[in-house]
Amino acid sequence: MTEIWQLSATELAQRIADRQLSSAEVVDAHLARIDAVNPALNAVVRVLADEARAAAVAADRMLAAGEQMGPLHGVPFTVKENIDMAGLPTTWGVPALAQAVAPVDAPVVERMRAAGAIPIARTNLPDMALRIHTTSSLHGLTRNPWHPERTAGGSSGGEAAALASGMSPIGLGNDIGGSLRNPANACGIASIRPSAGRVPDAGYIPVEDHLLAVQLMNVQGPMARRVADVRLGLRVLMGAHPRDPWSIDAPFEGKSLGRPIRVAVVAEPPGGSTHPQVAATVRRAAQALADAGYVVEEVCPPRYEDAISCWARFIMGDFNSVLGLLQPMMGADAVAFLNTANQSVPPLADATAWSHLMVERDGVARAWSTFMAERPLLLSPTWTQLPFAHGFDSAAPEGTAATMELMRPVVPANVLGLPSACVPAGRDEATGLPIGVLVTGRRLREDLCLEAAEAIEARLGLATPIDPVR
Repeated sequence: MTEIWQLSATELAQRIADRQLSSAEVVDAHLARIDAVNPALNAVVRVLADEARAAAVAADRMLAAGEQMGPLHGVPFTVKENIDMAGLPTTWGVPALAQAVAPVDAPVVERMRAAGAIPIARTNLPDMALRIHTTSSLHGLTRNPWHPERTAGGSSGGEAAALASGMSPIGLGNDIGGSLRNPANACGIASIRPSAGRVPDAGYIPVEDHLLAVQLMNVQGPMARRVADVRLGLRVLMGAHPRDPWSIDAPFEGKSLGRPIRVAVVAEPPGGSTHPQVAATVRRAAQALADAGYVVEEVCPPRYEDAISCWARFIMGDFNSVLGLLQPMMGADAVAFLNTANQSVPPLADATAWSHLMVERDGVARAWSTFMAERPLLLSPTWTQLPFAHGFDSAAPEGTAATMELMRPVVPANVLGLPSACVPAGRDEATGLPIGVLVTGRRLREDLCLEAAEAIEARLGLATPIDPVR
């Protein structure tokens, strides 16, 4: 018999609407699941039990009264702790912000509530979200449900671990360098980095005004166990909002393309090595797409390594302006990772260097846009290696370099503003760890990315949620 916490967000919403389940039952089931498995994982860092139960009672009353219901009415969700929630601290994983209480909800939380969803818990992240391994100087280490000694990814690692283990059916994260997709890959769930501007990005803590790299490359987005839930979450979150002046209104579905759709496959991305099992998983996903009617070909977009280099110089160059403020708030391991990564990137010496970087970014974007006019989708690994052991990324410069190398497939979408979905496509036989693939698409074609991700999921998807491996 299926437990309530095993159901997807879409299934829960339907059963609540059909009165097969009450929201109170659903919330209680997920609170019990948090109590049962979170001690082993440390994915959830703040439980909102009283608030969630009260909201569930109200949701059930609304349904009984015949009021208009949103698409996630009565369904619980979780929120990464660098996303503002009114009356709660937005800690960014550091003690210095442990009491930094947000005055209002972030737009994405506001929209989830408006859709009827109920916040049930806050999830862990690395210090200031500037690491792809989730250990926080405020909350400690989050473990991977599939392998307790391997990373859950980051920076939305707490969110991914909570989803994979059944503590939540759907959640919110963000992504400036793969942070929605890195942990989805490591924990065997699905997510999407939306196109730049598709989902509003706004918050008060630590500051309301954003760095240029954040304005152009950071996005908020949904995470879930199933692609259908990611699609539903994106539909709820998308659209212009007055607090984000760069957010836009655009239809979810773009114009119809001629079929079959061509997919470029990069099983072994340039710029470093790729684990044979990872490359084989990408090729199996390519075959799954071929079986679903896509035309697949192994061909790499132009200037692939330039895209990676642009991202690194952009984010490191911009964050250099605030490192003096950030580093005193961060733990030693987080600072070690950040400093070592920073030292590997050529600095932007002056305004001319910044201008040249933006010119280069424009050229890379145009080259990719031209390439994707013929091939609307790109299939690649998410990471080119398996999830690493705790602390590998910061213990030595070699580990930091290897970490930056393995995450290289996620960052072109950030610097180019493209949608990019992660979907599980297999597991490593030796470690049992999940392996996810990326489906990256033309700007504002999240519909195509998710359609292809669903085709992969239908043929290669993993059975989740799981009980944490001890």
